Amino acid sequence: MKEDTLCVHGAQPFDPQTGAVSVPIFQSATFRHPGLAQSTGFDYSRSGNPTRSALEQTIAKLEQGTSGLAFSTGMGAISSIIKLFLPGDHLIVSEDLYGGTYRLFHEYYAKYGLSFSWVDTSDFAKVKEAVTPKTRGMFIETPSNPMMKVTDIGRCAALAHEHGALLIVDNTFLTPYYQKPLTLGADIVIHSGTKYLAGHNDTLAGLAVHASPAIEEPLREAQKSEGASLGPFDSWLVLRGIKTLALRMEKHRQNAFRVASWLREHGEVERVFFTGFDDHPQYALSRAQATGHSGMISFYVKHQETVPRVLKRVKLILFAESLGGVESLITYPLVQTHGAIPEAMRESAGVNDRLLRLSVGIENPDDIIADLAEALG
Repeated sequence: MKEDTLCVHGAQPFDPQTGAVSVPIFQSATFRHPGLAQSTGFDYSRSGNPTRSALEQTIAKLEQGTSGLAFSTGMGAISSIIKLFLPGDHLIVSEDLYGGTYRLFHEYYAKYGLSFSWVDTSDFAKVKEAVTPKTRGMFIETPSNPMMKVTDIGRCAALAHEHGALLIVDNTFLTPYYQKPLTLGADIVIHSGTKYLAGHNDTLAGLAVHASPAIEEPLREAQKSEGASLGPFDSWLVLRGIKTLALRMEKHRQNAFRVASWLREHGEVERVFFTGFDDHPQYALSRAQATGHSGMISFYVKHQETVPRVLKRVKLILFAESLGGVESLITYPLVQTHGAIPEAMRESAGVNDRLLRLSVGIENPDDIIADLAEALG
């Protein structure tokens, strides 16, 4: 099936027992056993639920992976994946990434013997320099959050495998509709399913897809043991969101190009970070490993005092955290999404007090631009 058809029908286009064209919500904590040492394949919803299984199979098909796993949040997915590593292992991590990931690694897992190097992974030479004999993993966001840097997935995968390491790619910004890291050599793909996959700012979810049967058992055990598995109703919401993923991503892409082009001409805007521009530093790489761009834009305003004015004046655009929903959202990374990252590291990555991040929704682009025009003055 073509990508847009697969989004609509998923792994289970109808319920085989009833013919229902919407996957049933199996809102059950436990399941009856037919007899001693017999199972229907489902025993307890923390370890397996039919609605969640339908979502896991769907995301695996979309990412062209071996198996998918659905978690209660994106952070839950990352936390379970980190259980694949042992004390003493070293991971190379994109320095420009979601602040919650930094907090999880630096404040929690570093205490258990894991070490992390924070690197501008869009510069492959720096990635190579960061490899040590103890490197067992690379964790990259591409495009990165919020500076929209693009990392070469294929080269990083080859380097990781050369040193016996796993490559983990956060594909939240592009979704499998525009980018498939597993086909480029990555070992694991993760998503905050809350964002573009669900698409409506109404549920929390995390998803992981891997390419190797050897990863399946330890990841599944970590999911079951930690208990961060996604509930049936939230699984259904994500499945419903995926049905319109192709349509929404095309609209996000078109709107974002219009808005980003307008922003870069505005007198109060100093610089726009957007992977859809042909003068983006990694534009050629983006075209090579992805088929499009999403609705994500970051930009510097010229004066810091412009920031609170914009955040107070926007009306159609909502001043709120998160991204990837049908509504346009604006965020101030310095104190919101990246507040957990130390100041020196934020400054090095480019996250300063004049940076705003815009998740362009699917509204009419003229309305989005009019709102920004009023807010910027």
